[in-house]
Amino acid sequence: MKLSEIKKQLSNVETVAFVLPNGTYVPEHFHVTEVGLITKNFIDCGGTVRNETVVNFQLWNANDFEHRLKPKKLLDIITLSEKILGIGDFEIEVEYQTETIGKYDLGFNGKDFMLLHKQTACLAEDQCGIPQEKQKIKLSEINPESSCCAPGGSCC
Repeated sequence: MKLSEIKKQLSNVETVAFVLPNGTYVPEHFHVTEVGLITKNFIDCGGTVRNETVVNFQLWNANDFEHRLKPKKLLDIITLSEKILGIGDFEIEVEYQTETIGKYDLGFNGKDFMLLHKQTACLAEDQCGIPQEKQKIKLSEINPESSCCAPGGSCC
């Protein structure tokens, strides 16, 4: 989800709720402690220089159980971040503390914001020797009459 999309959704919801990939909700007394711009410059395993920029939201739970972040307040934080940091319309990455700090993509199901698992991937598969996955065929599905090696076939 891009920054423009969350702004649009925040204009249409009454509450801000985040759901973890396992279906549990981030406690409703969470804080958004950071909205930032993260740029990652790196070289992939094939030697290609790359860069990636995301808008980062950090969610945090405190012991102030009466805290509730309203959509307007989060919009105000985003607007201030855009103005001060010059944040553009990038994809959003959410950090949230569970056993360790997890990084999630962000989605929306029509009511709640969904924290979605991020996946690692090789960006240079054609250069780092990863074999192409072979098509799996069940021997029981091979038609022996169509095979040249069937009795009376022409392979021998």
